[in-house]
Amino acid sequence: MTMRLYWKAAALAALVTSGGAAFAQEAGGNLNGRWDAALVRNGVEVPFRLDIKGDGPTLQGVFYDGWSAYDGTTSASFKDNQLVLNVDHYLTTINASLKHGKLAGNAFAQNRETSAEYTFTAVRHVEKPASTAKVPSIEGTYVIPLDTPSSKGEKAFRFIAHQRGDEVAAAILRIDGDTGSYSGTYKDGKWLLSHFDGGRPGVLVVTPKADGTLDIQQQVERPGQAAASAASNEYGRGATPDGRYAPTLVAYREDVAKAKGFPEPDDALNHTSVRDPNEIFAFNFPDLDGKPVSNKDFEGKVVLAIVTGTWCPNCHDEAQYLVELDKKYRDQGLAIVALTFEEPAQ
Repeated sequence: MTMRLYWKAAALAALVTSGGAAFAQEAGGNLNGRWDAALVRNGVEVPFRLDIKGDGPTLQGVFYDGWSAYDGTTSASFKDNQLVLNVDHYLTTINASLKHGKLAGNAFAQNRETSAEYTFTAVRHVEKPASTAKVPSIEGTYVIPLDTPSSKGEKAFRFIAHQRGDEVAAAILRIDGDTGSYSGTYKDGKWLLSHFDGGRPGVLVVTPKADGTLDIQQQVERPGQAAASAASNEYGRGATPDGRYAPTLVAYREDVAKAKGFPEPDDALNHTSVRDPNEIFAFNFPDLDGKPVSNKDFEGKVVLAIVTGTWCPNCHDEAQYLVELDKKYRDQGLAIVALTFEEPAQ
């Protein structure tokens, strides 16, 4: 055998071996590991991290909020190379087929006002070499003045960014919660940040300016949808187009915003208040079994009443702290009562 024929035979053997291994893995249905996934709709791509773990009844998809594992699927299945991921509390379903080591399909997401279908794709994650490029620092807290007040009367938001090298995780903080942590990297003079934690898909393009401000481009479809909803239902009326949905926002360092006399973001502790602080907070609602539960059931206890909902991402954040609070103080007389407003489908 000549040297040239030997190398051709070796290359063919390697190709058959690797192809056989890939086929065996695909046929075996082992999806475990990290995937680089994306949702696409109307030309906008929303990249996100998806971890898949378990098998059979333990199969689960895990989503990320910024750099942290956040929420998981409520049910999942993989059969005949068909993957189904469900996040019931967000009314989100992902259906995808595994072919040649890639996942492709669609995602259907619904919230209180609208529903949307996205193209879904995912490939196995491959670690990239650490970047040596010089990137600007945007670490810190900023103020975003609004050209138009929000529907809740806010005149400014906060923008909070955490940075590690060429990676950033950032969120816009409003009086009713935050956007979730958008994460991404620096490329061509811009930070390309995205977010999907089972709900709230979106993209922020953050461009540092020479004067120290940040130009924040929001990928926004919501204003038109909210306007249509406003005419037809109560929820929509609370989501009418406002400064919150402006396609472009400008963020200033806190000290600069103060020096310029911009309005400050609302104080969360004073934005909402009780009608009469001396009045007993009375409630009476059915529990999951239909049994009435009222404030009188907790006489002699310190009651922390929470208004919440399983559809609310920020409520999921809050729940983690409430669990720790309950563990620490339940035996000392603390009762945490969740007044949960739910959609029928959830």
